[in-house]
Amino acid sequence: MLTLTQTLAFLATALVLTATPGPDNLMVLSMGMSRGRRAGIAFGLGCALGCLSHTLLAVVGVSALVAASPVAFTLLKVAGGAYLVWMGVQAWRHAGAVRVGGEATDTTPLRQLFVKGLIANAINPKVVLFFLSFLPQFVVASQGEVAWQLGLLGLLFTAQAVLLFGLLGYFSGSVGAWLNRRPGVGRWLDRLAGTVFIGLGVRMIAAR
Repeated sequence: MLTLTQTLAFLATALVLTATPGPDNLMVLSMGMSRGRRAGIAFGLGCALGCLSHTLLAVVGVSALVAASPVAFTLLKVAGGAYLVWMGVQAWRHAGAVRVGGEATDTTPLRQLFVKGLIANAINPKVVLFFLSFLPQFVVASQGEVAWQLGLLGLLFTAQAVLLFGLLGYFSGSVGAWLNRRPGVGRWLDRLAGTVFIGLGVRMIAAR
């Protein structure tokens, strides 16, 4: 099971990363701005629940790796740490490079928008790599039950994504316009997320 410290550290990091302007939440904002809050919420919930497929993959893959070789698990965490450092550097390099669009002609029904968001997230290879790199950083192998730890972490990530994406969809018009008027906010959010990525990655590489 997860400890309180483990849970709070994970949620704090996940909230920062989810709130940072990126493809998923920018699409939610754009959808809400162009088609209304219901469309934004539907697409956002689909994107958030798509994380469950990545959680399942991480649970099966990482758990099998731990059972086969603790050394291999350590190597996975180090490789994941290196990937997070790379993501952090990219976030700093391209900080503030994205803006929220508000024009779209998509008239897809809400149910299809939900499925569209679900599939878009579930088949995104970058999200797969992110989950395989991010979740293991918060697993404490000495506590045992690695599969349960991974599963709970994935569910926590999905739950906070549902909350944040739902709020983004609901307040999409106001939030999108506010961000577009203040490009510096997006830039500093990117830098904050980049710093978190680099910090996590360096910690795991140094702790090998």
